[in-house]
Amino acid sequence: MSLPPVEIPLGAMRFNSDSQKLEYWNGQIWMQIHTFSPNLDGGTRGLIASGSSIPASTGATNIDFITIPTAGNATAFGSLTYRNAYRGGLASNTRGIWLNSQNDQTTDFVTISSTGDSTTFGEITNDNMGGATFSNQVKGFRAGGSDAGTHTNEIIGMTIATTSSFFDFGDMTPIGAGTYMRGCASPTRGMIFGGATPSTPTVIDNIQYLDMGSNGNSQDFGDLNTARKYATCLSNSTRALCACGSDGSSSIKSIEYVTIATKGNATNFGDAVLTSSTGMSGSCSSPTRGIFAGAYPSSAHIEYVAIQTQGNGVDFGDLNYHGYYNGGCSNGHGGLG
Repeated sequence: MSLPPVEIPLGAMRFNSDSQKLEYWNGQIWMQIHTFSPNLDGGTRGLIASGSSIPASTGATNIDFITIPTAGNATAFGSLTYRNAYRGGLASNTRGIWLNSQNDQTTDFVTISSTGDSTTFGEITNDNMGGATFSNQVKGFRAGGSDAGTHTNEIIGMTIATTSSFFDFGDMTPIGAGTYMRGCASPTRGMIFGGATPSTPTVIDNIQYLDMGSNGNSQDFGDLNTARKYATCLSNSTRALCACGSDGSSSIKSIEYVTIATKGNATNFGDAVLTSSTGMSGSCSSPTRGIFAGAYPSSAHIEYVAIQTQGNGVDFGDLNYHGYYNGGCSNGHGGLG
């Protein structure tokens, strides 16, 4: 017998045996969860690019790609127009974008289904680095970041299909200014995890969210079990993962998750493979698999997890280059459905 609507918790999920579909409760009705896996060389394609590389003072222009359902080493895709670390990635199902980095406002884009060098998307309105990046099919976002030690609480939006289409979206309100945070999304909700503030303590355990459909400030979602900066975040349409990073003095192996449609604190998921797992920010995902790529101080390591289960990371392969504090995106991430 079905529960009365008032007794069904927001975000509850069920398998509808009549329609053979997975559904979630939005507070009023059961909504069908739509997922997909683009047919591109055997499955969803992930791109990992930029970052710091060996030697550590050299920024990377590399763009690598992987086929997410198939483990193996990455393949060279092309080059970015600008080299440096802390470049966040986001994507629609056709276009991948990398935002500005240390001391630069350059934004690059590529067509995910092809290979080749990037094209300039335009110059974002400021050169704050280390902000959280995320997107759905239409809009991309960068929240927070810092420039020469000055942190911002600004959330900038853009229309992915239109170059130089940057606009002010709102502010991060639960914690104010911050940097070294990471993001991911469902088709409607953007998520911001952890980071660092200018004040003490510097490492953040806060989780924020925003409605990508209308301009406005972020809201409080809950807390991480472990405060962290330099983390890695990814999602499918229902679940978001926050992994690895640093607590301010040492690296973190743990992976945590939340159900995006609800609000609340994170739950333990498992652990990453690497012992030193700071800077594995080259993340990307399909509807079923999450990818973590690159790590500080200098690793070409790639690993994966099954998003809808709980467990430890599994070795996937290696990047073509040793890169960390890089940016990743895919044509099958949670913001696309």
